[in-house]
Amino acid sequence: MTEKNFLTIKEAIKKGKGKVSIRGWVYRERGSNKLKFIVLRDSTEIIQCVVKKEKINEKLWEEIDKIQVEASLELTGTIKEDKRAPTGYEVDVDDIKIIGESNEFPINKSLNEELLGDRRHLWLRSRKMTAVMKIRSRYVQAREEFFIKEGFVEIQPPCIISTSSEGGTELFEVKYFEKKAYLAQSPQLYKQMIACSMEKTFTITPVWRAEKHNTTRHINEIRQMDIEVAFTNQESIMKYLEKVLQYIVTKVLDNCDKELEVLGRKGKVKVPKAVYLHYEEAIKAVGGKVGEDFSPEQERKLCEKYPDSIVFTHSWPTEIKPFYIMPKDEKIASIESCGFDALYGGVEITSGGQRIHLPELLIGMIKKKGLNPKNFKDYIDSFRYGAPPHSGWSIGLERLTQMICGLDNIKEATMFPRDRDRLTP
Repeated sequence: MTEKNFLTIKEAIKKGKGKVSIRGWVYRERGSNKLKFIVLRDSTEIIQCVVKKEKINEKLWEEIDKIQVEASLELTGTIKEDKRAPTGYEVDVDDIKIIGESNEFPINKSLNEELLGDRRHLWLRSRKMTAVMKIRSRYVQAREEFFIKEGFVEIQPPCIISTSSEGGTELFEVKYFEKKAYLAQSPQLYKQMIACSMEKTFTITPVWRAEKHNTTRHINEIRQMDIEVAFTNQESIMKYLEKVLQYIVTKVLDNCDKELEVLGRKGKVKVPKAVYLHYEEAIKAVGGKVGEDFSPEQERKLCEKYPDSIVFTHSWPTEIKPFYIMPKDEKIASIESCGFDALYGGVEITSGGQRIHLPELLIGMIKKKGLNPKNFKDYIDSFRYGAPPHSGWSIGLERLTQMICGLDNIKEATMFPRDRDRLTP
């Protein structure tokens, strides 16, 4: 068998008849001393392969008889339609080669989340995890397609910083030669500075939050999708979010039908509508207290009121938004801000808003939050040279993947999750 002769399983099924050469991993196997049924999987599909002892030499048959789940194989045979087979086709095998043996594959249905985490590199081979990662990949591609069409420039901000991006103490400290540095908790300050020259910017970047939580919605290393746009306000930046989420979900529905079926999400994922609510209206609607954040239960209740929707809650109180969010009347004492959150699938997936582009107002807000303006000197000074109003937001890649895929835990939407206890694999 030569490289050029191999088809993916999906291509072989599309061919439908005749000789094919395919390769992949054993998904399931069963049989007798004369006949073996091997369900083979590759990155595209699964197919049943029938191996008859009469066609195979005795020595090879002895090896085939020992094949276990996840062994890798190459085989050649005749593909034909068979409605009893898992995908409606099967291969009558003429020749088979064992590429990599597998002994006692250590993944089974009895394993708990922690043990699956210990075997993450192997758990990623499951059909469920493969489906999740393909949907996640398509989502990332769709976001890039959308922003390139809209004239955005992709940026790569630094991931090692000298001070907190957003205030607070939830940072991972690292030794940087003779200095103290931190892993970035956000690309916030850099994307703002770049938007004031490039105008429209977007990125996906790793960020780290040193919060000692242990929930189904949080991990400590995140892939974050951010945008920042000059000459915009709170209203216009929310529209970008509405449009890109609708574009992403449309592309997932168009390209990931099989994966949604594997996850039991086929017919359940819909292109979302958008609902815009003033913060005060929204918090009162779910029994919350004005001036406080939504609890997870209140977020779920609000989304239940507007099914299949992105629910925007805008104009939040200044006190509970970061220092860089613009006050509504451009005064430090302003009660209302130009900041918003967005909920989807029962959880918050985004926060953002219009930023402060006026240096003296920014200094005042930094002080109001108990921070030292000296630590933000370069950031503040960047707005002294023709900085326009600008706005942006960020989405956690894993959390949105969790919502689209209907997963119970954000770790399932993460290739190799990092939480307060796990650094391996």
